[in-house]
Amino acid sequence: VQLQASGGGLVQAGGSLRLSCAASGFSLNRYPVAWFRQAPGQEREGIAYHSYSGGNTYYLQSVKGRFTISRDNANNAVYLQMNSLRPEDTAVYYCAAARGRLLTTLWRFADKYDYWGQGTLVTVSS
Repeated sequence: VQLQASGGGLVQAGGSLRLSCAASGFSLNRYPVAWFRQAPGQEREGIAYHSYSGGNTYYLQSVKGRFTISRDNANNAVYLQMNSLRPEDTAVYYCAAARGRLLTTLWRFADKYDYWGQGTLVTVSS
């Protein structure tokens, strides 16, 4: 069971990036998934969530309208499209999946997730 995150890099403020998270060893479409990020000296924070049924999505307020989480069941992957990037978005980004059901009120808590990708660094220059 593995998650592999990719797509990070250096981008200017206002630019866009798309992060990918590929799963192996299990079917990602059966799991709630989320993206987290962690900036230096800060705690890991949940920024986007996609339920495994119904297609419900939730976002951290500061990224709402700029970031979009989506699934690609055919490729067993989840994506995070990030537009209008800001310097404060600079962080290591992680994808995560939770076994079983996850109350949507708890989606932002990292300890609710069982599988994690290795992280991909996003740097936004001003």
